[in-house]
Amino acid sequence: MAYLTQMKNRENVLEIENLQVQFDTEGGIVRSVDGVSFSVPKGSVVGLVGESGCGKSVTSLSVMGLLQKPQGKITGGEIRLNPGENAYNLVNTPEKVLQKLRGDVVSMVFQEPMTALNPVISVGKQIDEVIFLHDTRYRTKEAIRSRTLELLKLVGIANPQGIYKLYPHQLSGGMRQRIMIGMAIACNPRLLIADEPTTALDVTIQAQILELLQNLKQELGCGILLITHDLGVVAGMADFVVVMYAGRVVEKGTVAEIFAQPAHPYTIALMKAKPVVGQQQDRLYAIGGKVPNPVELPPHCYFKDRCSHAFEPCAGDYPCEISLSPTHTVSCYKEAGNG
Repeated sequence: MAYLTQMKNRENVLEIENLQVQFDTEGGIVRSVDGVSFSVPKGSVVGLVGESGCGKSVTSLSVMGLLQKPQGKITGGEIRLNPGENAYNLVNTPEKVLQKLRGDVVSMVFQEPMTALNPVISVGKQIDEVIFLHDTRYRTKEAIRSRTLELLKLVGIANPQGIYKLYPHQLSGGMRQRIMIGMAIACNPRLLIADEPTTALDVTIQAQILELLQNLKQELGCGILLITHDLGVVAGMADFVVVMYAGRVVEKGTVAEIFAQPAHPYTIALMKAKPVVGQQQDRLYAIGGKVPNPVELPPHCYFKDRCSHAFEPCAGDYPCEISLSPTHTVSCYKEAGNG
């Protein structure tokens, strides 16, 4: 079977190597993800950060095999998933096999729970369906319902029997997000993808959801790919950080390396744009300029026209990735010793 492969490191639950995704649009071909590479180790949280439109969600949808077709398609690279025995290259895995892997080995908490949940089916029945389709240990209605109630308790819902019967519109945003997480972990996946799990939630509920994800990581031992634009969330949750800009990874490393010694000018600018508690500022920092047109991306560094450190080499070819430590890499001519 051509879709079976080997992990480069068996301690990783996910390995993305040189992933390329493009969309055919009326204006031309958009290279939404262009040569992205990173890994998610077992039992670790990897924060994938960047501005809106940088390719974070497209990367996650590529892992799930949920790209909008035929407009969106993977044109190169590998996505290796480690279920425990044989690894799968999800780029060429048949849809029938993907359907089995989704929910069973890899699950996703989508960005907007109100649109991700079915409005005409009770939330309990929606979790029941996931268990029925993917977990052969539960075959009777009573066993499935019991497992659903157990999951509702696990995600911090105080009245699982009552919530089981309710519909999405009867629940708050935080409750709906907990339901989504319950569905995602129903079959104890090895990889959990959380796409902006705290979007549109108030600060108190955000903290509860993030604490829930941390507890689930410890209890289930799964790897988590946390997609967000909130550096505060990354600092408190992640073990590793991957910074994306205009479809490319510009820097990656441990959370300590990225926050203590950010190397790429874009990462530094993101740090400066984050408000600091207790520090009074007349005006919040904003990154000047604009993201290049995704249909006509330049051959040089995509951040060049917005970068205060740009100099002559930056107008050449796109910078190669260089290693600053065994775990810290950056794509920048300034860090390559040219500036």
